Amino acid sequence: MKPEDKDFSALFESDRKKAESAGCMIARVVAEHKEAYSVKTANAEYLAKITGKRVFNATSREDYPAVGDWVAITVVDKKRAVIQGILPRKTILRKKYSDKEKTQVIAANIDVAFIVESVDRDYNLNRLERHVVLANEGKIRPAVLLNKIDLISQEELEVKINQIQERFPTIDVIPTSIITEEGLDALTGYIESGKTYCFLGSSGVGKSSLINRLLGGHTIKVSEISKYTGRGKHTTTGRQVYFLDNGGLVVDNPGMREVGMTDSQAGIEDVFGEIAALSQDCKFNDCTHTHEHGCAVLEAIKGGELDENKYLNYLKLKKEAEHYKMTDLEKRKKDRQFGKFIKKAQSHQKRKGSSD
Repeated sequence: MKPEDKDFSALFESDRKKAESAGCMIARVVAEHKEAYSVKTANAEYLAKITGKRVFNATSREDYPAVGDWVAITVVDKKRAVIQGILPRKTILRKKYSDKEKTQVIAANIDVAFIVESVDRDYNLNRLERHVVLANEGKIRPAVLLNKIDLISQEELEVKINQIQERFPTIDVIPTSIITEEGLDALTGYIESGKTYCFLGSSGVGKSSLINRLLGGHTIKVSEISKYTGRGKHTTTGRQVYFLDNGGLVVDNPGMREVGMTDSQAGIEDVFGEIAALSQDCKFNDCTHTHEHGCAVLEAIKGGELDENKYLNYLKLKKEAEHYKMTDLEKRKKDRQFGKFIKKAQSHQKRKGSSD
């Protein structure tokens, strides 16, 4: 166990004891609904809402429960409960809304993120890289499920596996097919009891079908792929935890057509460690790796030591993350300025009232 894991466990255990001593029960959020959550204890499941005080004090989406969270609840009756608080999160998976500056929390306390890529039209190394960055930023271990391998030859499959392993040498790749059942035993064996796994990927890559096989039935509704677009319909409309016979837990997610970057600088540095290492030899400490003389990264591209596509995706993701961070800071600055304006206006109003 890593030192940070011990620190987290101690903090979690301390908060758990405080909650229980205050008369609360500990439950896991297993599904998210509109203005309510399904929470599960060791013996029962409840439909729960959060307290009005928590809604009032919330400043961002991360202040609300997410699927996978451990929460302190008080039971109202056999079917209903109230969420009093959220216990410390070990990991958190989030992304930026495609058309907004706000962050979307996908799930919490995930151990492994299965990034599902199908070998047909959806196959895209740059999109895969985005998912890996999000996983690393949330301190979640990523693994790749290369799905629908029955659609291509063995030679084509080996090419794609080699491409992924060259781009991500430390990440496990599991080729799978629902049709031929190849790789399903390997996937089942990968899942450990007591750990939580999240399935990520675009619509139509086969996330729900894979989870159905893991569950041994047809629990999740699956939609047919549009023959015209080649894309899947959004079958899963909400996040939900499913419990496997071997004790593992899996979270299904709605398909994400776009994966926006949050302030994922640490996650980017993890995924692009090769570029981070090269940058240590750049002539300038603030080198942007785009035009500077003496840039070790640009020299590596010229010499064929660094893949140019990987480099271009690095620049794109870094720019998105920097833009998100800059926009967030600017918004906070405007909020502070508005707050000062309100206080000044209130003070002026009081002086005016006292002089009348």
